[in-house]
Amino acid sequence: MNLPIRILGVDPGLRRTGWGVVEAIGNRLTFIASGTVTSDNKKTLAERLVQLHNGLSGVVELHAPAEAAVELTFVNKDAGATLKLGQARGIALLVPSLAGLGVAEYAPNLVKKTVVGTGHADKDQIRAMVKVLMPRATFNSDDAADALAIAICHAHHRGSTSARLAQMGAA
Repeated sequence: MNLPIRILGVDPGLRRTGWGVVEAIGNRLTFIASGTVTSDNKKTLAERLVQLHNGLSGVVELHAPAEAAVELTFVNKDAGATLKLGQARGIALLVPSLAGLGVAEYAPNLVKKTVVGTGHADKDQIRAMVKVLMPRATFNSDDAADALAIAICHAHHRGSTSARLAQMGAA
């Protein structure tokens, strides 16, 4: 008998960090919750990172996931924007790790291929397929829909990811 596993997906961003929580029992997925943690762009970078940390910490505390998955960062042409995204991504990795969760990372193309069937899907296709896979899912932003897609991707790949992380000494 398969036991339910609660998964937190995180789509990191400095302005908006999307999050989504799903429960997987075998191949069946159930929508639990999703949302967006925002930071105030009038505040300093450090204060914005605290806002993201506190928001994600609240999500972890409220929904008690057992595992987490975070999207890997792609490199922008703007080095400053890439660096800020990397710092937000650090918060997205840190919060679940501090809560004792295993954290997997997935490339955007793998998330898209897993959820939509093609690695070059656009935001509308991701939103539509998340709704097909979980008709009761609600999300307040593309970031929240992307976070649900990341959680779905992890649900499908978690066995192989755990094995790969263990081999790399990261688990």
